[in-house]
Amino acid sequence: MKLEHPELNALLKTAYSAERAASFAYIGHAGSLRRNPEERAKVQEIEQDEWNHRRDVKVLMDRYEIPVSKWLELKFFTIGKVISLSCYFIGRFMPYFFAGKLESGNVCEYFVMMQMFHDLEITEHDELLYEMGLKEKEHEVFFAAMIKDARWLPLFEKIFNWGEGTSLNDVDMDDLKPVEESGKYCESRKISPRS
Repeated sequence: MKLEHPELNALLKTAYSAERAASFAYIGHAGSLRRNPEERAKVQEIEQDEWNHRRDVKVLMDRYEIPVSKWLELKFFTIGKVISLSCYFIGRFMPYFFAGKLESGNVCEYFVMMQMFHDLEITEHDELLYEMGLKEKEHEVFFAAMIKDARWLPLFEKIFNWGEGTSLNDVDMDDLKPVEESGKYCESRKISPRS
């Protein structure tokens, strides 16, 4: 069954390729944390979550006959590898900060996918998309906690509009909506495929 929803098709293609970029980035991030095995293990766990998301998005793409974009695969492969390498040179703060900002935006990606599926009266993927969105939120919360006392945080928060108390989504881990009501998350957020 093909989806008659170009925005959803594009979002799925982009998410599939971008999840690999994130995984590659976390390989470098974890590798740069040799002096802190606990932090390294957590970043490796997040890397695995991203591989799992890529696998789950591919299942949806196959189900709806959405081809993988060779261009997006190449683009995000390159981005992921460059970020991975840069983690060894840019210190501890920036990999955590930019990972947190990225994850903050990715939360809405999955809730908006859910809304787009609802446009087509498809609700069977709600639980999967809900779980992926919450997992991205967990990642955001972790990354934010790792830099909450960093001296650079106020400046970066002002420049990049993300940090302690500033999120790119409206998911509150302390007051979660159930799956049935989670379509209300990110309603005001317009998602365009990651560029």
